[in-house]
Amino acid sequence: MRLRNVLIVTKDIDAAKEYYNDLFGLNVLLDNDGNMILTEGLVLQDEKIWKQFLGKEIIHENNSSELYFEENDIEAFVEKLEKLYPDTKYVNKLMSHSWGQKVVRFYDLDGNLIEVGTPM
Repeated sequence: MRLRNVLIVTKDIDAAKEYYNDLFGLNVLLDNDGNMILTEGLVLQDEKIWKQFLGKEIIHENNSSELYFEENDIEAFVEKLEKLYPDTKYVNKLMSHSWGQKVVRFYDLDGNLIEVGTPM
């Protein structure tokens, strides 16, 4: 058995598709009308479909999971993030851990927590 995908819920699937392409270079592999599979195994699910499937309210910005990306040139990434999405809500701006890794944590357009760090 292997993990194939990670699914996140989005209020506006087209805006989320653009966001993940702009910042992380992820492209659409399959678009199934409210269910979009991107490269690297990320799946975007329209909130209306997910809510109907679960029969429960969606809790955005719940801080119970995180998408983690690695980037060698993290300073350039942060510049791009601030230029393209100046209203980004940060958990922490670019910082360095005691072991030398640089990281930035923020929420995407739908409140999904993202961490971008330099490779370990």
